[in-house]
Amino acid sequence: MSENLTGTVAVVTGASSGIGRATARRLSAAGATVALIARREDRLQDLAAQIQADGGTALVIGADLTDADAARAAIERVVAELGRLDTLVNAAGTMLNGPSEESPLDEWDRMVDINLRGLLYVTKAALPHLLSAATTSSRSVADVVNVSSVSGRVAAPGVAVYTATKFAVTSATEAWRQEYTTRNVRFSVVEPGRTESELFDQKDGAAEGFTAMFGEVEALHAEDIAEAAAFIVTNPRRVAVNEIVVRPTDQP
Repeated sequence: MSENLTGTVAVVTGASSGIGRATARRLSAAGATVALIARREDRLQDLAAQIQADGGTALVIGADLTDADAARAAIERVVAELGRLDTLVNAAGTMLNGPSEESPLDEWDRMVDINLRGLLYVTKAALPHLLSAATTSSRSVADVVNVSSVSGRVAAPGVAVYTATKFAVTSATEAWRQEYTTRNVRFSVVEPGRTESELFDQKDGAAEGFTAMFGEVEALHAEDIAEAAAFIVTNPRRVAVNEIVVRPTDQP
């Protein structure tokens, strides 16, 4: 890595499992103090214990980020207790795919709330602190990494609302990149393909539907996506990695 993250503070949402969990561990290994945010606080406590056993520092915040006030309070607590905010990784998400005429409307609402609204609420709350870090830190830069999906690039049958949320994440990230590029806050998006995670356990038939579309694929590990996020944020200030697409070798 070009730089380590010693002396910085990173927030990771969706840190209770999957990509968020792996990313929190990876950023801690790079030297960051990590704030772990998710609804399942018991899982966050387990992760914090692992990070601390490895010599890192972690703050646990149980919060429902689909609530704007809760998202703002979580970010304010991070800054109050840890003193700053240098990196935000928005990894919280859900995937509830299926034929549109059979999908319950509340599942669509959940995807919009978690995949998009939660990300917007957290980013909005974090921006003033990221801008401050970009001007006061020795690294002279702050980072936002949004975890989208290859579904944020290519539409497919049966994933209309999930795809809509991920297209929105990818396009919002690019718009923010342009808005804040001269103020030393780097916005980046990581778009994974099939990755081993709880996403495929959240609705019956999700894994089978993927296999029917793409065939048998050796899935990525959450750690593979965490490595991409770490690559982005550990680059020197002059290097802005705008977008990383990571697919399994077998996935078309």
